[in-house]
Amino acid sequence: LKCIASLNADPAVHGFIVQLPLDSDKPINTEKITNAVAPEKDVDGLSSINAGKLSRGDLGDCFIPCTPKGCMELIRQTGVQVAGKRAVVIGRSKIVGAPMHDLLLWNNATVTTCHSKTSTLAEEVGKADILVVAAGRAEMVKGEWIKPGAIVIDCGINHVPDSTKASGKRVVGDVAYASAKEKASFITPVPGGVGPMTVAMLMQSTVESAQRFLEKFQPGKWTIQYNQLTLKVPVPSDIEISQSCVPKPIDQVAKEVGLFPDEVELYGQTKAKVQLSVLNRLKNQPDGKYVVVTGITPTPLGEGKSTTTVGLVQALGAHLHQNVFACVRQPSQGPTFGIKGGAAGGGYCQVVPMEEFNLHLTGDIHAITAANNLVAAAIDARIFHELTQSDQALYNRLVPSVNGVRKFSDIQIRRLQKLGINKTDPMALTKEEVNSFVRLDIDPGTITWQRVLDTNDRFLRKITIGQSPTEKGFTRTAQFDITVSSEIMAVLALADGLDDMKKRFGRMVVASSKKGQPVTADDLGVTGALAVLMKDAVKPNLMQTLEGTPVFVHAGPFANIAHGNSSVLADKIALKLVGKDGFVVTEAGFGADIGMEKFFNIKCRYSGLRPHVVVLVATVRALKMHGGGPAVTAGVPLPKEYTEENLQLVAKGCSNLNKQIQNARMFGVPVVVAVNAFKTDTKAELALVVQHAKEAGAFDAVECTHWAEGGKGALALARAVQRASQAPSNFRFLYNVELPVVDKIRLIAQQVYGARDIELLPEAQEKVALYTKQGFGNLPICMAKTHLSLSHDPEQKGAPTGFVLPIRDIRASVGAGFLYPLVGTMSTMPGLPTRPCFYDIDLDPVSGGVNGLF
Repeated sequence: LKCIASLNADPAVHGFIVQLPLDSDKPINTEKITNAVAPEKDVDGLSSINAGKLSRGDLGDCFIPCTPKGCMELIRQTGVQVAGKRAVVIGRSKIVGAPMHDLLLWNNATVTTCHSKTSTLAEEVGKADILVVAAGRAEMVKGEWIKPGAIVIDCGINHVPDSTKASGKRVVGDVAYASAKEKASFITPVPGGVGPMTVAMLMQSTVESAQRFLEKFQPGKWTIQYNQLTLKVPVPSDIEISQSCVPKPIDQVAKEVGLFPDEVELYGQTKAKVQLSVLNRLKNQPDGKYVVVTGITPTPLGEGKSTTTVGLVQALGAHLHQNVFACVRQPSQGPTFGIKGGAAGGGYCQVVPMEEFNLHLTGDIHAITAANNLVAAAIDARIFHELTQSDQALYNRLVPSVNGVRKFSDIQIRRLQKLGINKTDPMALTKEEVNSFVRLDIDPGTITWQRVLDTNDRFLRKITIGQSPTEKGFTRTAQFDITVSSEIMAVLALADGLDDMKKRFGRMVVASSKKGQPVTADDLGVTGALAVLMKDAVKPNLMQTLEGTPVFVHAGPFANIAHGNSSVLADKIALKLVGKDGFVVTEAGFGADIGMEKFFNIKCRYSGLRPHVVVLVATVRALKMHGGGPAVTAGVPLPKEYTEENLQLVAKGCSNLNKQIQNARMFGVPVVVAVNAFKTDTKAELALVVQHAKEAGAFDAVECTHWAEGGKGALALARAVQRASQAPSNFRFLYNVELPVVDKIRLIAQQVYGARDIELLPEAQEKVALYTKQGFGNLPICMAKTHLSLSHDPEQKGAPTGFVLPIRDIRASVGAGFLYPLVGTMSTMPGLPTRPCFYDIDLDPVSGGVNGLF
């Protein structure tokens, strides 16, 4: 059944048969098997659907069993007209007798069906102008029964004793051939008559199936059901809109976009994981167009990048009928229950169900939490054991004798090779080699690996660990970060497969030894365990938008200390699924100076993917802030400057828009500005932004109303993106990774932020020297700075210039593959506000569903 389901789903297969009888030691339900074959691929015509259509006379919309079809072709070749003739069929099997009766009947013969229990069989045979025999009894029909000049079709295959044959038997039909041929005008021999025709008809039906497929098939086009939106004014809350939508079953979405059943793992009705094997199946399929959505420097409220991403794909898919995928990040529970709320989009542009999207989804973040904390536990346990045991005691425990045999594990062999010890016999190591092998000699002051939790818990920002008496006084200061800041999350987002993810895990540097050598997860021996914990998380999650377009939700690295983009794997699979004329729209976190720059210089560098279009989201609200408007604070009503028309403030703030357009064009990619309209914006303000954007070099700039209107409100944006995707693109990286670390940082600061220069504080200078010495100087740079300004100072709005960018420290995510300089101060464990979002979230007492505002 699994094999049949796979063949049903494979568009490269147009017909197949299940060979009967089924050969098995245990009974198999033949009816269940034959009915599992998709009717449109059932070229043997044995499914109940095809049998029913034949019985009703729908001969042009079904497949006919191949033996009866061959019989009809043989009759046609005689030149004798079937219409008006008296036909007799002996046999009533589903494969031959019953369909033969129906075929003759619908070709206007008068048909009688007989069988072995028919008492007047000879008499009925004597009336037949056309006789078809499929009774399964050797030479049952005698020649003298046959009407002179009749057409005789013998479908029987029987074996009778024959001493003249080497096998001791010969094949005969259901008709006594020698006597029958003297009376019949046409007769089929056995063997060599109906059998070859059956094979020929099987091939003919397969060709017919392919022709029918091509008549309906539009190359590269999905057959997809879109959901109609019922728009309301005023626009209801996001969760009301989400819960008013009835999503398609997720297996239907998977089928619509060309995924096979065995490539999809269902997690309930509305979400699923997709197997990475899809990439291998579609490796020869050309990629679609690659679009990245970014934004100008935002206010603390956000300017609607996620909403615009969803609105754009709804417009391209549900309204312009293009193959299109959205690829977005999975939100952290920290912001969801903190002050930001969810990240499913908003208004009539959402990923649904939003509560599934914003909460556990399929557990990927929990897997990252478990994997990260396993590494943290391994670090402190290893320090403890090395401090309390001799070399030999450590060696005996690390390489124990099992049934008198000691053996290195694969990961221990890798450590020996790293140390230059080319031995595989545990008994052959010298004392010095044993010492090198068992002692990582971690310097506690250099540990960069922290424990994580996917909750905003400010009281874990700095903690003391090891206070239990069992730890024998080995305490140290540590901290908790938010889970999505873990390097394991960054690895998940940048890996291009399970093997690559495992290799990256092994390279993760967690500390340095007291001799200044990097200590890795492979040295700790945890790499395999991490891969096991993350083996399901590496598969992208499939969901859908309000209008029924497909979405991959996968990975959620922070955009300040990591690269802030969804996974490479989701993008690669989506680009194959949409085909060469389709679109994949992915989102880069924060403003273009952060998320987009990292998307280009890190994600595109590792993935090999090249973007076709940048969509830059701008709002009148943010531009007024950059023009000198008062501070915008979450949870506080907007000042009047933001609710009343002020063209001067907008025009002044366009300096930020201009700079971000320049930033995108610096990489050689066409820019389309999406002006996300709010209800407080005036037509004059929106028109002014569009004008400024075009003058600054944008390929196009359009007003968007998708929040209130769904995909229809982003149609102008979708058409602009289509046009821009055809424009010349000359993508290039900002820097060569071979440049010194300081030069790469300076290029980003000067070219992207507008800084005059950079200043490395002493700790950062030490890290440059250390990482260069350790061999990590050729990694790309992932700047960790505020998202509220192009500079390091969140109070500096617009497009500041002439400032010196301070680099207070540099850290390494070697497994993920980047160095991240720390600009200014920030915490990776945010705190809960006075009134967090969870005040508004609860279970509905009636439905048991989720109520509240995400």
